[in-house]
Amino acid sequence: MSAAKPEDVPGGVEKDDTFTTGPLSLLTQSVKSNTQVLINCRNNRKLLGRVKAFDRHCNMVLENVKEMWTEIPKTGKGQKKAKPEPEIKSTPPSVAELKL
Repeated sequence: MSAAKPEDVPGGVEKDDTFTTGPLSLLTQSVKSNTQVLINCRNNRKLLGRVKAFDRHCNMVLENVKEMWTEIPKTGKGQKKAKPEPEIKSTPPSVAELKL
């Protein structure tokens, strides 16, 4: 028989590669304790949700995800610059799309 691949093991973690140390150990703890994590994406959006599984490439399966971002109001033509007042927007979990 061949060795189990990461995709074959529940949670996406090999038996000998359990991520007990280093930055991925935080994701391991989150999976075990079912706590929420806040993920900052490259497009300055944030995802708040629970991690169900992940792998060494940081591919993740998330549930109950809330996507948040900040919008700065635009100015009209001939008006003074609007004072940037960031607003936090979020989408309902059923509509949230994962764009990394």
